Amino acid sequence: MLKKLPEAEFEVMKAVWETPAPMNVNAVAERIKREWKIQALISLMHRLVDRGFIRTEKNGNDRLYYPLVTREEYLSFETGNFVKQYHENSFLNLVTTLYDNKGLSENDIDELLQWAKDRKG
Repeated sequence: MLKKLPEAEFEVMKAVWETPAPMNVNAVAERIKREWKIQALISLMHRLVDRGFIRTEKNGNDRLYYPLVTREEYLSFETGNFVKQYHENSFLNLVTTLYDNKGLSENDIDELLQWAKDRKG
């Protein structure tokens, strides 16, 4: 069962998803925007192992990491929770909020209408 990730762990997961597996900590560190000490990054990655987001295995003196949760799986989980918690599980409430707050451009609305037409089929 997926759980919401704290911001720092989500940032590490974004780097993990961008890095071809298997990867080591240095490969992940190269993709992270923050300048964390390597030990801090190792601690965050171990938390992600404990949460079931990545797995690790020893390879000689190196430790390799593999994602267990895809970006799409996590974003689907987060988006579903967001719509449920803040928009009463209503897609229309979400879109209305975005529209009323000028969060949608005319192009966004056209794309949304086209998406709906394509689904209706």
